[in-house]
Amino acid sequence: MARLGTGIGWRPEIADVVEGMPGIEWVEAVSENLCPGHLPDSLLRLRERGVTVVPHGVSLGLGGAERPDAGRLAALAERALLLGSPLVTEHIAFVRAGGVLTASPPLEAGHLLPVPRTRDALDVLCENVRIAQDALPVPLAVENIAALVSWPDEELTEGQFLYELADRTGVRLLIDVANLHTNHVNLGADPADALAELPLEAIAYVHVAGGFERDGVWHDSHAHPVPRPVLDILTDLASRVAPPGVLLERDENFPDGDELRGEVEAIRVAVEKGRASRPAATGGRASGTAATPDRAPHPSGSGSGAADDAVRQRLGLAQAALLSALVAGTPVPEGFDRVRMGVQARALAGKRADVVGRVAPELPVILGGRYRPAFLAYAQGCPMTGGYRRDALDFVAHLLRTVPGEIEDPGVRRELREWWLERSGPVPRSTRPGARLARATRRVLLRR
Repeated sequence: MARLGTGIGWRPEIADVVEGMPGIEWVEAVSENLCPGHLPDSLLRLRERGVTVVPHGVSLGLGGAERPDAGRLAALAERALLLGSPLVTEHIAFVRAGGVLTASPPLEAGHLLPVPRTRDALDVLCENVRIAQDALPVPLAVENIAALVSWPDEELTEGQFLYELADRTGVRLLIDVANLHTNHVNLGADPADALAELPLEAIAYVHVAGGFERDGVWHDSHAHPVPRPVLDILTDLASRVAPPGVLLERDENFPDGDELRGEVEAIRVAVEKGRASRPAATGGRASGTAATPDRAPHPSGSGSGAADDAVRQRLGLAQAALLSALVAGTPVPEGFDRVRMGVQARALAGKRADVVGRVAPELPVILGGRYRPAFLAYAQGCPMTGGYRRDALDFVAHLLRTVPGEIEDPGVRRELREWWLERSGPVPRSTRPGARLARATRRVLLRR
């Protein structure tokens, strides 16, 4: 794997800071936020300077029961080619469930949810990864995620699961040390044990991010400073292998440039500390290869199980039951921690409100302080089924249908109606034939 060096997640809010930050060798951009015909000028300038840009996908749902969507794969491939990227990345997670496979309503999580570490789920994931690899023009790396809840009756540890995935598919691994810390606090998983079981030669690069703890639960927020335990896990990893790249993730609540530069420098120091303690001898972990960990034997003996339709349906039913409990208020499936499920459900609803507020920034302005409570009330009975932009439209339609309604101010209702009409059709009203004449006529009439 090519060396990437030190990087930072590119976001529009910190584009200027990233461009002026010394020592940044590469950036990562969320693939779904990039429009191929209108790449941000900042990314184009970085590319012209020779800075590598890696597209990071969040919507494939490789851990889901369904096979990867061809359209989403084509979009990810297009961005990799457009940016001249050496690889693309995605997550070991499911993001949607239900639909034809389970004969139930389709549901969107709007978030990355953990897959059960079982043989069935591993077979499905391996096949999905192979499908994605075949469709992509560059190598794929997949990321371990943070979790608030764990599945009952799991058969493999996280390290064993990742090892077998890499062993059976040849996929690269994006190791998020912040997520290892999250799973340590929330699920009791030992980060050192997970690192010891990883195929270190498969690591493509490393994510580092911050979070916060509340009531004994760690929230992987990407909106807080990187804590010392996360840096310590990074040092432990760097003592075992030289990571090809290390990247700071920050998605919101952006600090000033000096604080961001300080966090990047802290990451460099943590990696250097680990490098200094790495054994000098060649071979083994010092050269970036790992001793084979103890692995649970595959029932077939070959470790190459295929995911037939019955396996996919079993997994799909389990994932649909879990997601429905989180976003639609159905009973919590047996074996799950009800308290943690409640925490996860509230976190999903809060994230929905935050992201819809960013996707449709006019809505918090129109509604003011009523936006968040109104959205959370809507979310309780209206699961997301078609992404955040569709969710924003459905939210406003819900408000407009409600009589006598949460929104009684006629001026606010009028603004909401205009917002919805502008965006609900295949073409914005403001660009449709005759729209300009209609607006001019309306202005004339209002002046009378």
